[in-house]
Amino acid sequence: MRYCGRASGWVASTPGADGDQLNALSLYGEHVGLAFQIVDDVLDVEQPSEALGKTAGKDAEQKKITFPAVYGLARSREMAEEERIAAHAALRPFDERAERLRELADYIVRRKA
Repeated sequence: MRYCGRASGWVASTPGADGDQLNALSLYGEHVGLAFQIVDDVLDVEQPSEALGKTAGKDAEQKKITFPAVYGLARSREMAEEERIAAHAALRPFDERAERLRELADYIVRRKA
């Protein structure tokens, strides 16, 4: 997901884009990537296979270390929300130019499948 942030360089494509802006996009990518993983782990526990489009519960069957297994579902949801907020914060240097990236972070954390 770090690449996601850097690939979103269109936000920083204005003249004068600098290293701080690229670092902000990298940080955004790290937070969005972690949020995605947390939510993916939570959905694997909560949603049926039909909703996910993949076998639900597979992580538990394979005894994988997941966020819900370590922290529980409630704390995992809180952690995903914290990462969403941190992703938004990373985009402050871009003002409204990063609105689509904020929407992407929101979608990743609030998705149901």
